[in-house]
Amino acid sequence: MKLPTTFSLPSTIITGAGASEKVGEQAKRLGATKALIVTDPGIQKLGYADQIAKNLYNSGIISTIFADVTPDPTLQNVTDGVNQFADENCDLIVSIGGGSAIDCGKGISVKLTNDGEFTDYMGIDKIPNQGTPLIAIPTTAGTGSEVSKVTVITDTERNVKMMLSSACLLASIAIVDPTLSLTTPPHLTAAVGVDALTHAIEAYVSKHSQPITDTLALKAIRLISSSLRQAWSDGENISARTDMMIGASIAGMAFSNSSVALVHGMSRPIGAYFHIHHGLSNSVLLLDVMEFSVVGAPQRFADIAEAMGEQIDGLSLMKQADAAITAVERLVIDIDMPRLGQIGIDEERFEKVVEQMAADAIASGSPANNPRQTTQEEIIALYRKCFAKR
Repeated sequence: MKLPTTFSLPSTIITGAGASEKVGEQAKRLGATKALIVTDPGIQKLGYADQIAKNLYNSGIISTIFADVTPDPTLQNVTDGVNQFADENCDLIVSIGGGSAIDCGKGISVKLTNDGEFTDYMGIDKIPNQGTPLIAIPTTAGTGSEVSKVTVITDTERNVKMMLSSACLLASIAIVDPTLSLTTPPHLTAAVGVDALTHAIEAYVSKHSQPITDTLALKAIRLISSSLRQAWSDGENISARTDMMIGASIAGMAFSNSSVALVHGMSRPIGAYFHIHHGLSNSVLLLDVMEFSVVGAPQRFADIAEAMGEQIDGLSLMKQADAAITAVERLVIDIDMPRLGQIGIDEERFEKVVEQMAADAIASGSPANNPRQTTQEEIIALYRKCFAKR
């Protein structure tokens, strides 16, 4: 019998084409007078940050743009954002972009209201005070950060991607507008899409899954697996883009309240040591980790296969479970996702740090949520197996 569980979400979630035009009225509802818009150079270049600033202005709210967020946001990004927020006398954060911009906005938000070093907050429920009000607006269908209570910030001095999980990190308002994802290029659509699928799969097989997260995870798997190919092959397919955005968001709701597992534990060190996009680092691990984990929860993997549209009637339980791996393999092949040994990582450096990466993966806590438990030696072997597959 499982102990009571908690399920946390932003208080308001607005979805649908054109939803981002509601940002001004929502900021006004929060009582804001000046907003710090947190984004990255690419999103700023596309003009999305300026659109948000205009919508805010039309509601009587002025803004300033912080556009220096890097991929895998760093402690320095958070510090710089905190300083600009204070210097400009802001009272609201609006993050627009992929997971990096939203994660950075979350980091800025809680650093403004909590004393001490940012590293003090690493882990689960280590943040004492709710952050500064935040509106999160994703432009990619990937991380689900707009609805999750998780953020990942990189400590570049230690080569550690710090995972923080706390209800204090929840955005006040999440705005999910699929039209903002129409400009996502195919390679990024693929990477963030597999990231979202990984969130849903790990949420469902996690040892901390619960009835609400199970329902959301399976729905996310259905939406993502049935629309990712179309969104990748035709970026202007608004129906596929909508399903992907909703799928990514509800996958974020699921994993935020049940936890991720071994894939994420192993992917964070790849990002920290080799600066590989988070979605890509998940995708190059997913198949082999699923193969490793399937014996720990065959019924759960069989459910995943069914959600992905596999015909599993009449098969043994293990063959039903294996069908989930086959379905994911077909998907990643169809959208041209590479393997770990194909993404430009130097093999000599990989071998030098693989043992430390495995130690970092264990230290993150995520592998402990996996249906099949693993040792550091087994994680090293998994890294090498993934790298060898070219």
